[in-house]
Amino acid sequence: MGVGAVVVSDGAILLVKRGHDPGKGLWAVPGGKVHLGETMRDAARREVLEETGVDVETGEIAWVGETIGPDHHIVLVDFHATVLGGEPEAADDADEARFVPLGEVRDLPLTATMHDLLDTLGL
Repeated sequence: MGVGAVVVSDGAILLVKRGHDPGKGLWAVPGGKVHLGETMRDAARREVLEETGVDVETGEIAWVGETIGPDHHIVLVDFHATVLGGEPEAADDADEARFVPLGEVRDLPLTATMHDLLDTLGL
């Protein structure tokens, strides 16, 4: 199970450039795997903090999807989240982390699931 957080602030969305496969070099909302005994919301908050240094509060589910590859099948749940503090700085398995203006998101090389997420969000 994978989780992520949709963090929109001041007309921009928090994205990370993935440092590992699947999706190395592609941009996506911050997220990762749920640890045993961890709630999905807590996992999303932890992953955002680990990858970007931004502390968030997770809210309602924004999107549910899945990614299937030759060596993986991952169910993804992304939550809306609001910033509690911190500034984006890439860490953990992210090569870059930053707020991207909403009008520029689709200009980046995105993971396949990001297009569906953006469509669902109306962005």
